[in-house]
Amino acid sequence: MSVLGPAACGLSSDRDFRHDGLFYDDDEQLARVAAPFLRDGLAAGDPVVLTTSPHAARVLREAVGDHPLLHVLERNEAYRTRTPTAITTFRRLADEYTGEGVPRVRVVGEVDFGATERDWLEWQRYESVVNEAMADCPVWGLCLFDTQRLAPRLLETALATHSALVDPDGRAANPRFVDPADYLRGLPVPDEPLEGTPPRLDAPDVADFVGLRHAVARELTTAGGDDDLAADFGLAVDEMVSNAVRHGLPPVSLRLWTAEDRIVCTIGDGGPGWDDPFAGYGPAHGDDLSRGGMGLWLARQLCDHVDISGGPDGTGVRVRLTVRLR
Repeated sequence: MSVLGPAACGLSSDRDFRHDGLFYDDDEQLARVAAPFLRDGLAAGDPVVLTTSPHAARVLREAVGDHPLLHVLERNEAYRTRTPTAITTFRRLADEYTGEGVPRVRVVGEVDFGATERDWLEWQRYESVVNEAMADCPVWGLCLFDTQRLAPRLLETALATHSALVDPDGRAANPRFVDPADYLRGLPVPDEPLEGTPPRLDAPDVADFVGLRHAVARELTTAGGDDDLAADFGLAVDEMVSNAVRHGLPPVSLRLWTAEDRIVCTIGDGGPGWDDPFAGYGPAHGDDLSRGGMGLWLARQLCDHVDISGGPDGTGVRVRLTVRLR
């Protein structure tokens, strides 16, 4: 069972979410292709939310004019910097509008993939995960991809993660769409150079959990980040150690590195492994947070990168947490 849990805005067991892609070369093409989607939604009484670059939002607003159902949401308010927060934002957006009796919301979105290939990977994951995370939400998403600005690898991601494409001829099924679970399993776990260096903290067989927590806290206070960052990262580490103890098998291990620009921590166990590519993109038990299952979900919100893989010998589970020092 996926640890995404039930969608907060689920209306039925069928998939209500539509995830379309639009590739554009210039402003004229963007307006010509996207404007019918916007006008059709407004005519049907669907609220339409633009959460794109400021430039694209201006182009689209000029194309359709003012309308009381047309709203602009700042892109950084919708997507934030971490992908689980973006999923939560869009699910809450759907809840907000459907709670007012609206059957469906249309969203025109444009992800900022970031400046580095390491940042790209998080949003590549997002574009696929969202197909499952939003499956039961009555949202029709249209994602914009600027072919003149985005790297070829990101355009390939767009083709693999959107089940339908919109172009000047209309909307059509995308034959290059890849099943989300298969796509996510195919993404790489990038190398981390710090792992080739001696760790600041090495606990190969954790037994004293309270002592480990204090040792991690001491290292984080000298790593160069602020108190809030250290507290957040410490909580993420603690949650992952607890997960390894509860759900894995001994030995539970922890290694921690610090550098001028980042902190990295790996937590491993000797269990049978784990193959849920959607893990941690929502609470395991949906809205019922009293049932637990929030550890990996919290870690994904508190860390810049969370990578999950098998242990070095192909068994067990290994979680790598990374946070940038700001």
